[in-house]
Amino acid sequence: MTHQPDPAARPLSAAEVAAVRADFPYLERPARNGRALAYLDWGATSQKPAAVIAREAEFLRRSNGAAGRSTYQIADEATAVWDGARRTVGAFVGARAEQVVFTKNATEAINLVALAIGHASLGRPAGRGGAIADAADPSRRLLVAPGDRIVVTRAEHHANLVPWQELAARTGAELRWLDLTGDGRIDPATADVITGRTRVVALTHASNVTGAITPLDAVLPAARAAGALVVLDTCQSAAHLPLDFAALSAAGVDAMVLSSHKMLGPTGIGALVAAEDLLQAMPPVLTGGSMIEVVRMESSTYMSGPARFEAGSQPLAQAAGWCTALEYLAGLGMDRLHAGEAALTERILEGLAGIDGLRLLGPTGADERLGVVAFTLDGVHPHDVGQVLDAAGVAVRTGHHCAQPLHAHFGVHASSRVSLGPTTTPEEVDRFLQAVASVRSYFLG
Repeated sequence: MTHQPDPAARPLSAAEVAAVRADFPYLERPARNGRALAYLDWGATSQKPAAVIAREAEFLRRSNGAAGRSTYQIADEATAVWDGARRTVGAFVGARAEQVVFTKNATEAINLVALAIGHASLGRPAGRGGAIADAADPSRRLLVAPGDRIVVTRAEHHANLVPWQELAARTGAELRWLDLTGDGRIDPATADVITGRTRVVALTHASNVTGAITPLDAVLPAARAAGALVVLDTCQSAAHLPLDFAALSAAGVDAMVLSSHKMLGPTGIGALVAAEDLLQAMPPVLTGGSMIEVVRMESSTYMSGPARFEAGSQPLAQAAGWCTALEYLAGLGMDRLHAGEAALTERILEGLAGIDGLRLLGPTGADERLGVVAFTLDGVHPHDVGQVLDAAGVAVRTGHHCAQPLHAHFGVHASSRVSLGPTTTPEEVDRFLQAVASVRSYFLG
């Protein structure tokens, strides 16, 4: 349903990976030590193929007009880029163009839903004042009141936790969460926090720390039984697993969020993908140009569909680049990318298991997880680990990765994290493992 790549898919061959690497300009620059850079921080932000960079620049050079605002040629071209981007993003994740709302990032997309629920709950359904008409009004699904529940998980990135904390504070709802197993997986046994009073369930598709994939089949039935709105954060999974929003929607997911810059695309653009009835029920959050129908001095009426939530000038060049990024990913094949990353993840896990004093934060096996691996080393601060790896030409993430409650679950404040992408090779993984193995002796003798 949600992450079922073809088990028969074969990874990209060494020759194919070499061809992919030739498409990425970042590899033309050396690392700090003068060697080729082993970039292993794809979970934070992805590198961009030359085609994406060129497409964004081409738009600015040739088609930089005001989309949807005039009839001259380059304005028409800009409008076509915007409309085409909506279709491309939708097609990539199995959604219709009418279900795609562009935002400046996935964080804004989550906040958009949380704020819209807050507006509706405070008596402003459909962007206007007044009371909700009757029990059949779809806006009723957006009502959160004192005594209701908002449910998240302990594995969330702060972007999918803090907005719901704020919504609970504004509405008087109770914030609860699914907890974790000892190895950091979401524990289905704690799904009993989803009760009949639960109005929202917001959860990650894959952890940005442990790499663990959420067992949606164990969570969604309870959310559906409660009639809760389900918001899925796919920032870590969308560039590594085939997604099908139609299937997710049928299983109970109402909305999911995407992040361009983690999918080989530009920064400054993301998307909310949502059921059309939810978009119709949600009041707008940002208001102004582009999202209006009729404006009078006393009041205004608003567009329906995605346009209702896209006030102001659009990130057109970024949309053009994101389109090219998704076409590039689709050309490589999500099943084949996943197969290759799964093999490399297993190589990392096996290598880390043999390093003295290393503690893995997350599952020790490669099943039901992505190529995102966090760890700590006894007696060495994660930032020091990152500096030693940087000196070896290996780029990894250090810190709490915007997931402080998850780190608290493991009893640590921070960790080092390696994450994989389409240019990652076995040689880069081995360089990483060799560098990690040297860290404790460097600091502790």
